[in-house]
Amino acid sequence: MERMIINYINKSHIKEALEIPKSANLQLKPLGQGEYNINYSFIHPGNNKTMVLRINTASQMHLENQIEYEFNALKLLQKTKRTPKPHYVDGSKSILPYGVLVMEYIKGRPLDYNKDLKIAAAIFADIHSCGIDEASFLINPDSPTGAILDECKAMASVFLDSPMADMEKKARLRKFIDSVENKQKAGIPADHTYSIVNTEVNSGNFLINDDLKKCYLIDWEKPILSEAVQDLAHFIAPTTTYWKTDCILDEDCKQRFIKEYCGFSKGCFDTPYINQRINAYLPVTCLRGISWCAMAWVEYNQPGRLIKNEYTYNKICKYLEDEFLNMLEERYFNA
Repeated sequence: MERMIINYINKSHIKEALEIPKSANLQLKPLGQGEYNINYSFIHPGNNKTMVLRINTASQMHLENQIEYEFNALKLLQKTKRTPKPHYVDGSKSILPYGVLVMEYIKGRPLDYNKDLKIAAAIFADIHSCGIDEASFLINPDSPTGAILDECKAMASVFLDSPMADMEKKARLRKFIDSVENKQKAGIPADHTYSIVNTEVNSGNFLINDDLKKCYLIDWEKPILSEAVQDLAHFIAPTTTYWKTDCILDEDCKQRFIKEYCGFSKGCFDTPYINQRINAYLPVTCLRGISWCAMAWVEYNQPGRLIKNEYTYNKICKYLEDEFLNMLEERYFNA
C-alpha cells in the first residue's frame, strides 16, 4: 500500500496543490487506521507543519464521492474551531484506486470518560450550533431513528445470512431488531430541528488538551443532518463507551453530561427534553453497534480483507458474547 501512495504523491498534483516542491521527498509515517481508512502523517517541507494523509478504501454510506463528502463537511465545520482543517481532496481514483484527503494534524489525547464529560459537552454544543444553510449536500433522513434501523437491518443481514454465524446469536439479533421496531412504532415522533451530527463519537475520535478551546472531534466520515441528540445518545451508549475503553457510564454520569451540554447550548435545550429524546434513540443506537459488530465479524472471517485490526476484531467478539448481549437486552431490548 505504501509504495502505491508514494507513487501517487510523485505522479498526482498533490504537491502543487499544497505548494510542496516537486523534488521534495515526503516521509510518510503510519498514523493509525480505522475499518475503511488508512492514515499517515508527513512534514510539510515549506512550513514544517505536520499534516495527515488519509486514504479512504470504502464507503460505509455507500457513496461514490465518499472522500469529497468528508472534505466538504470539514470545510463547513471550520467555523466551529472543533475539527481539523482540510487542505486537499482527490476522489478521482485515477492514479490511486482510493480517495485521498489531506488535513491538518492536531495533537491531543483520547477522551477519558472519567474526567472529560464536560469537555465533550462543550465540543458537541459548538458543533451542533454550526449553521446548516450550506449543508444541503449532507444526507438528511426524514426519520433519523428509522434510517438507523434500516442501516441496522442491512448490516445484520450479513450476519443473519452467513453460514459461519452461530444460530443462537442470529436468533438474539432478530429479537433485538423486533424489539426496536416495536418501540419505534409506539415511539415519539422525530423533532425536525436538525444540526450537523457526527454519528461516530467514540472516545478515540476526540483529541483533548489542557485548554478547553483546543479540544476537538475528528473523523468526519459519516456526518448527516439529524437531531443533535443523535450524537448525545451515541456518545453515552454502552456500545460506544465500551468500544475503546472498558467503561460503561452510570446514570449519574449520563445526567451530569446532559446537564453540562444543556448549559453550553445556552438555552437551546433543557434536560427533560434531552432525556426524552435520548430514550428514543438509545435502543436503536445500541442495535446499530451490535449489528455493525455482527457484520464486521463476518467480514473479518473472510479472506482478502484489506484492513485488519486485531484490537477491533477482539472487541467485536466481546460485543457478541452472551455477557454483553445480556446487559443490552436487559436495558434496551426487553419490551
